Amino acid sequence: MRFVVFAEPSRGEHARDAPILMEPGCKRRKTVELNGASTWDVLPVLSERESQSVVLIPAFAAPILDKKEACRLVREVSAAYPLGDHAHLKRVRSCVSAESANPLEMILCLASPRPEQDGSQSLAGLFPDGQVDPRGLGEPFLTLVPAFPPLTRPQYEEASSHWPVSFHENKRISRALSGCLFTPSEKAAMQSHMELAIRAAREGARLSMEPVGAVVVDQASGRVLAAAHDCRRGFNPLLHAAMVCIDLVACGQGGGAYDYKDYPACSFLQPDGDSGHSSSSGDGLPYICTGYDMYLTREPCVMCSMALVHSRIGRVFYGVPSPHGALGTKYHIHRRKDLNHRFEVFRGVLEDQCRSLAHISVPGESRKGSP
Repeated sequence: MRFVVFAEPSRGEHARDAPILMEPGCKRRKTVELNGASTWDVLPVLSERESQSVVLIPAFAAPILDKKEACRLVREVSAAYPLGDHAHLKRVRSCVSAESANPLEMILCLASPRPEQDGSQSLAGLFPDGQVDPRGLGEPFLTLVPAFPPLTRPQYEEASSHWPVSFHENKRISRALSGCLFTPSEKAAMQSHMELAIRAAREGARLSMEPVGAVVVDQASGRVLAAAHDCRRGFNPLLHAAMVCIDLVACGQGGGAYDYKDYPACSFLQPDGDSGHSSSSGDGLPYICTGYDMYLTREPCVMCSMALVHSRIGRVFYGVPSPHGALGTKYHIHRRKDLNHRFEVFRGVLEDQCRSLAHISVPGESRKGSP
């Protein structure tokens, strides 16, 4: 395996299409080339708020004609119109136009969604009771400002192009977006694990199952604890690949609900009793998948994603998105704050090989299913 460098993509609607971020020691996102034949990358699947484009709302602003009055104006305007839930907005910015005679501009107040309903846009109309002395202010104008604080650097860069905002950067997210979160050896291990999932998917397809595979790995030791394929067309329609893999891990811990003797590609290993996880069952084993990694050839559905929440999975890596996917496509279950467990999700590992599974001909198969 070797690494090749690709140019940054142009900015799209979502954060996943945003320009590649530059980090010290990591000039550009590295894309893995598999045996010189195809490429793949590891991309984080963020929450809806982290992924969305910047939302803009109208605000009234005005030039500061006299810099000597700036401090007083900020104090009085802030008292008259506190920004409240929009504290990420900086009250004052340098004038956008270098040719402007006025070096500073300031937000006076937020406007309604339809600014024409705000009545007078004059200083007298905005400060009718005289709580602000308008000396040093120019005529107000309407501008668009970011409605929410930026959560990622691409959002910050887009938001700042409209109006200056404060930004508290999550370094881990920035490294993930820049392609610098994982080392070459870690990416080599990801490739190996996803190859096992692909192999399991192909074995399942030979048994007329949906061609979806899954693997569970102990992140601490690198041991593969379970490998499975989709079994929904067997003895239980709920046995999607992720569900089978979770049950196989439970089998390895002395539990499990089903017997997979008719599916030799669905197998498990007994994990070490001392796994180093804090949440454990009475026999010293972790609670099902606590802290483990799952590799899926396809993005899981809502049922499987909730099972991953309840089994306390640590990270999920999937190859390709699914129309019914709940970890980035239709929903972002892994980042919901109203659930009692959250986990990291990455997509794109061996993407081309995982996508090719969809072209396997399986008698009687419906392509509308989800993993």
